[in-house]
Amino acid sequence: MPINITLPRLGWSMEEGKFLAWLKQDGEFIKEGDPIFTLESDKAAQEVEAIDSGILRIPLDGPKPGDTIKVGHVLGYLLAEGESAPVSSQPEIKTSQLSEPPQSGEKNITQPPATTLPTKSRTETPASPRARRAAKEHRVDLATLAPTGKGGRIRECDVLAAATSTLIAGMKKVPLTPMRRTIAARLMHSRQTTVPVTITARCDATALLAFRQQLKTLSSALQHAIPSINDILVKLTAVALLQHPMLAATWAEDHLLLPESIHLGIAVDTEVGLLVPVIRDAGTSTLTQIAVQSQKLIAAARSGHLAAADMQGACFTLSNLGSLGVEAFTPVINPPESAILGIGAIVREAVPLDDGTFTARDRLTLSLTFDHRVNDGAAAARFLQTLRHLIEHPLLGLV
Repeated sequence: MPINITLPRLGWSMEEGKFLAWLKQDGEFIKEGDPIFTLESDKAAQEVEAIDSGILRIPLDGPKPGDTIKVGHVLGYLLAEGESAPVSSQPEIKTSQLSEPPQSGEKNITQPPATTLPTKSRTETPASPRARRAAKEHRVDLATLAPTGKGGRIRECDVLAAATSTLIAGMKKVPLTPMRRTIAARLMHSRQTTVPVTITARCDATALLAFRQQLKTLSSALQHAIPSINDILVKLTAVALLQHPMLAATWAEDHLLLPESIHLGIAVDTEVGLLVPVIRDAGTSTLTQIAVQSQKLIAAARSGHLAAADMQGACFTLSNLGSLGVEAFTPVINPPESAILGIGAIVREAVPLDDGTFTARDRLTLSLTFDHRVNDGAAAARFLQTLRHLIEHPLLGLV
């Protein structure tokens, strides 16, 4: 029997995803484990593998690159030799329509329920329900659109394409991507489930910069990965968390959870939005190992190849806006974590000495946002004090 290839649920909050591209051609034989298409969801673009074998059949009205599709929607089929694909194809569907089990005798890669075909009036413009809702929301006349769906049917993407090119009251509407929706949802979740408090501390970064320069010279000579300032701060933060483990704790209603290992998230700015890959075992890794991990994860994030698993399991996050000239800011906690560190720009300043003279020193501002349910201000301040001392004496964090 035909095997349905459906849009899988890749994250706990995922309801839809953006189809990016087929990785195999129609009619090509697919082996179990072969990547068959790429999908953008939950802030990550990743390849989806087949869990069965067969000949790939992509329907004429199959997904196009950039289409936003609901979880469980059938994208194509895997067929046996000489087998034909189902004649009928499904329309764009809502999550609420994915409640019935698949028909008996049909295998299904992600177990999508059967769907119900929508009804429409003979006199109205042929359009999907989602297209009609989008047209009403964006004030787009369906009669003016060129349909791209099967049988001259207008799809939601047709409406959104028209809406983006239409100026309303001097403003241009830009549709939200699944990634931007995910970021917004997680920010709202953070606001609703934490009691955030931000404290700041300034520290002398002169020794930190000198240490980094020494590492740069040594790493170049030995052809090792060159640790960045951020890599050094990741290591020093991990050392400070080992001394103040409650800053890495998670609130769980009637108890707290403490991680067995220090995995740190690093906020990475990309063209598609903010991603937070995770440096594993930062507390026990060497500085070179952290630099290698960091470089690979940042490259994957900015090239769109970061897997969802690479963004899971962190107990604390670092967000560095120093390269953009920001000296201090209020970072937002990334649930289920209970704290996040904001790193500002290193600024050269005149510092007074005891004899009344001045000297030039490099100064750095740290902004720590913590969940007051998990930690009191004094505990957070002691962590920040330890981290400041490590930054001013970086060798202490590496011995």
